[in-house]
Amino acid sequence: MPQITRSSAAALDAADPFAATRARFSLPEGAIYLDGNSLGALPRHVPGRLAEVIARQWGEDLITSWNRHGWFDLPRRVAERLGRLIGAEPESVAACDTISANVFKLLAAALELRPERKVIVSDTGNFPSDLYVAQGLIRHLGRGHELKLVAPEAVEDAIGPDTAVVLLTECDYRSSRLHDMAAITAAAHRAGALTLWDLAHTAGVYPVNLAATNADFAVGCTYKYLNGGPGAPAFLYVRPDLQGQVRSPLSGWWGHETPFAFTTDYRPAAGILRQHCGTPAILGLAALDAALDVWDGVDLQALRAKSAALCRLFIDRVEELTDLKLSGPRDLARRGSHVSFHCAQGYAVMQALIAERITGDFRAPDLIRFGFAPLYNSYAETYDAAGALGRILATGSWNEPRFTTRKAVT
Repeated sequence: MPQITRSSAAALDAADPFAATRARFSLPEGAIYLDGNSLGALPRHVPGRLAEVIARQWGEDLITSWNRHGWFDLPRRVAERLGRLIGAEPESVAACDTISANVFKLLAAALELRPERKVIVSDTGNFPSDLYVAQGLIRHLGRGHELKLVAPEAVEDAIGPDTAVVLLTECDYRSSRLHDMAAITAAAHRAGALTLWDLAHTAGVYPVNLAATNADFAVGCTYKYLNGGPGAPAFLYVRPDLQGQVRSPLSGWWGHETPFAFTTDYRPAAGILRQHCGTPAILGLAALDAALDVWDGVDLQALRAKSAALCRLFIDRVEELTDLKLSGPRDLARRGSHVSFHCAQGYAVMQALIAERITGDFRAPDLIRFGFAPLYNSYAETYDAAGALGRILATGSWNEPRFTTRKAVT
């Protein structure tokens, strides 16, 4: 990207095909929100939709809403909408539970499909919760499984004849480094192993294509770039030809073939529906369903192009103003949609930015992180945020007790 000024950034905004989409979000006046990689902004119409579900459907129609207002089929409808955004085949996605619960379910099912193999390969950049779940499952099974952690660039070489599953997050939550899903999946399959991908930092900001890459399993959340709200339901994916083979270790009634027959024996539902467990969270699903309206007609390739442009602008401007070291690859084709810089005083610096209504976040031990959501983030505010960061570092205004005192959430 050529040298950017404030006026040229504003010109880019004037020509931005997503300018109209930005107006569909409730963004505080005068604030710059660069944390959509942790919690997406609120689409303006979601409160009204949720109020209708609460006041009329729950408040007036009560339990009849399961039939009258389609609550029973809501998880399936939401799953199909999510499937389009991750390149999934029809009837291959379930909207349910949390990422951690879904990792547990799918990892257990994958290990059962490869009973003679004992190694789960993952990398040191994987999101820790996924690793915790794997460790807990290994303890629970007590069958001698091993979690093998390697550097991100060493994953393919670590896959061998003893590998059962390769468990990876497609985009590193710290450095924004992207794995090559197609290449790693192919390597795993050549070795007879399965793959389980975490899409938390790519779904809704990167053109994921699970079908084209022949991925076996995937999980993801909807409260980041998909704007489903705090704690919104997660999703999971099972490749269609594997759906009849996998058994969920959490065989709850919502995954039964006839849940309202109330039989005493569990019989799994056909296809992806067997991955459900307990009663779906209707309020969360209703909010997510409404939030997904903003994605209707969105070109994911154009979204990716703007994401890369925002990241490039921010990286160039920060490096022009500071001596901070970029985390992760410089090549934008190998990055997701967030940018992290190493900063020794990172926590306090981020708090100083937040005090100026510029929101990113901090990740231990020393990373300040900024997530760019192309549906609503602008070039001008990206330019301004980099300028504010440069000024805070130059003046040392971060060095105040109110900024250095740690809060529970960073």
